[in-house]
Amino acid sequence: MQNPYVRLAVQSYTHYLKTGTILKAPEGLPEELTDRRAGAFVTLHKGDRLRGCIGTISPIQDSLAEEIIMNAVSAAFRDPRFPPIQMDELPGITCSVDVLETPEPVSDMCSLDVKTYGVIVSRGRRRGLLLPNLEGVDTVEEQVDIALQKAGIAPHEPFTLERFKVVRHT
Repeated sequence: MQNPYVRLAVQSYTHYLKTGTILKAPEGLPEELTDRRAGAFVTLHKGDRLRGCIGTISPIQDSLAEEIIMNAVSAAFRDPRFPPIQMDELPGITCSVDVLETPEPVSDMCSLDVKTYGVIVSRGRRRGLLLPNLEGVDTVEEQVDIALQKAGIAPHEPFTLERFKVVRHT
């Protein structure tokens, strides 16, 4: 049986593709989806290639279910790196949902581990995030460098660093 987090994400982008409307949270979802608020990222792959990834560091919606619904639609149709998904792509798309725990500040990169922690780098209003345990990201330095690039922060600029854990649903 498919994970309820992933099932909700797939239902969300499929519903949007077919109707052009946002899915209402279905009845009968587990309480951890309806009674909890958390940041979440929805990641789509087509084969072994990234096809979309959008998320929120902190919750914006009233429930985790609504967070997943909105981020699934955004990952499928609003990720600026990719064209919107098309109906003929649906069978080849796989989806994962990462639910973020509360980020905590760290003073240096020695407190990080690419397999265990995601990172958030910040300088003023610029922020970049990279999820943990990503294929091809093998060192803390690579992880932080990618997050800095995403934030538009030059490597020589000072920045603050946070780490977070995720629960990944596949």
